[in-house]
Parts: sequence; C-alpha cells; structure tokens
Amino acid sequence: MVAAAMTIIDFHAHAFPDAVAERAIPHLEAEGNVKAALDGKLSSLIRSMDDAGVAAAVVASIATRPTQFESIFRWSQEIASDRILPFPSVHPADPAAVEQVRRIRDAGFKGLKLHPYYQEFDLDEERLAPLYAAAQDAGLLLLCHTGFDLAFARVRRCDPARICRVLERFPRLRFVASHLGAWEDYDEVERHLIGRPIPMDLSYAIEWAGPDRARAMILKHPVECVLFGTDSPWAGQRETIEQVRRLDLGAERERLILGGNAQRLLGLSSSDLGEGR
Repeated sequence: MVAAAMTIIDFHAHAFPDAVAERAIPHLEAEGNVKAALDGKLSSLIRSMDDAGVAAAVVASIATRPTQFESIFRWSQEIASDRILPFPSVHPADPAAVEQVRRIRDAGFKGLKLHPYYQEFDLDEERLAPLYAAAQDAGLLLLCHTGFDLAFARVRRCDPARICRVLERFPRLRFVASHLGAWEDYDEVERHLIGRPIPMDLSYAIEWAGPDRARAMILKHPVECVLFGTDSPWAGQRETIEQVRRLDLGAERERLILGGNAQRLLGLSSSDLGEGR
C-alpha cells in the first residue's frame, strides 16, 4: 500500500532533442561499450516514466563545448513541465559561465549539471571557483558527475577527496554527488563521504557497488541525503526502482529515497508534481 501511493522522482536522467539522440546514443554506446536502455529521446523517457510510475525526472544536460550553452538553455526552457525538470549546463571554459549560472537561476531552473570528464576539468581546480561561488549565491543545486566514467581513462578528476575540498571552500554549495558518491570509487566514498550531510544519487551504482555494499553505505549515510536516480537512458527506471526495493531499506527510508528527499531538495509541493502512472 505504501509503495503504490509513493511519489517517485528520478533525480538523474538524460534526454536529447530527437535529431541529437539519433546521433549521440550510438556514439556514446560505442564510446563506453555499453547498451542504452532507451533511445535518448524525451518521448521515450516520458513513456518509461509512465510505465515505472515516476512522477517527475530531472533531465540533466552536459555542455561539452562553451558554444552549446544557448541551445541547451533554449531546449531546457521548451521541455520544462511539472514532470520534466531540466538542469541546463555551463562549460567551465566559457568566459560567460558565471553570468550563465545567473541566467539559469533567473529562468526558474532548480539546478545545473557539470561533468568533469566530458568538460575536461578537475573538480577542485581554481578556475572553477567563480562558477561554484555563483551557484552557491544563486541557491542552485549542482548535480555533478563524480567518480570514474566508463568512457574515460581512470584519472582522478572528480573523486571524493576533491568533493570534500570543494565543499570545505563552498560550504553552502548545494552539491549533489552522483552514482552513490563516486562511480566505481566506493572505498574512497566510504572513507570521505559516507556519514556526512552530502546528497548523493543512486544512478548507475547499485549493480556496480553490489547490492550488499550499496545497502550498507546507504544505511550509514544521513537518511535525507540519498536520492533515487537512474542515469536513464543508460539504465531502466522500472528496473532501478526494483533494485532499490530489493535492498530492504524499510518503508520510510525507501519513501524518502524514491521521492521524498528529491521533492524537498527541489522545493516541490505535491501540486507541483505530475502523477506517474
């Protein structure tokens, strides 16, 4: 009965304009030697949400070049709804990055997305400081890829120690670490992040950490700081929900992880949310 009435929010999903998806997904599949669960189109994500009972999804974009900001920003405005919550992206190499953070805030978006590998930066580089300061001052959520990445050599660009250095300098930055704190770097997550009030999502992580280890890490982390996410189209929403439920975390913790924590972080009321089917 509890699960049937639960609001589920996918805090970490991706989609592209249709023409971009048709080119990007095959390329990314080959680059990471991985098969996508969906074709990367927004319509497919919404059908997946309907099928899985997901009420809303954060759709995170990545500007791989500074010139991509405007097209991502405009598309994010076009797709925004009670069910689709876009996080646009700025490129750290863009001289206008700080102003773009302010534009994201002024347009009413809840946050932005960074990816150190695709955007070629180390998380604690000094050149990121103005961008972090702007995001902190704007009160925006900063969803950041953390840990290693399937498509790149295992160079430590966004590991837990770097996360800690950033948050020590910017303590009010609303930073969300993806992939259970740092993908495929879970010893370091346990050493530096678990138990601290740092939000982290579960996207593309439970199967990689292993369910027993993922469960133990989640239970040691502040209950309000764990967020459901899938990394769709790279993992299925229905399948990831079932992974979370099989962890046997208890009804209240499960409710918070699957949607309650995201609803609070995003500042959404029940009336703001579309109904997942």
